Amino acid sequence: MMRHMRFLIALLAFSAGSATAQDWAVRGADRLLTKPEVERLTAGRTLVFYDDGRSKFSVGGAYSYTYAQGGTAYGYFEIKENGTICISFRNGFARCDRYVEASGRIVMLTSKGERFPVRPP
Repeated sequence: MMRHMRFLIALLAFSAGSATAQDWAVRGADRLLTKPEVERLTAGRTLVFYDDGRSKFSVGGAYSYTYAQGGTAYGYFEIKENGTICISFRNGFARCDRYVEASGRIVMLTSKGERFPVRPP
């Protein structure tokens, strides 16, 4: 009985966390980018945000984010089947992001509901 209770509690905790992680705060006019579109957007490219932060996606899967104020965080990225990009940083931190097209501009969505427009190339 106790074993079943622990399993149910773990399952509920996982389900709640998964629901939160899937809430990308997609707006009505947003169009989620597909995996092939995200691959084209990121392949060997650096995306620059309006705060001057820079996400660099290397062809081999290496990733770096350079902060506008200086300093860089390094890691590796993977593009999931649904177009989500998950990044594992060397410092142990990890996150997943989605990209959408919104009114003709590309916007990065975080799982926390934040929106970061990408500067046009």
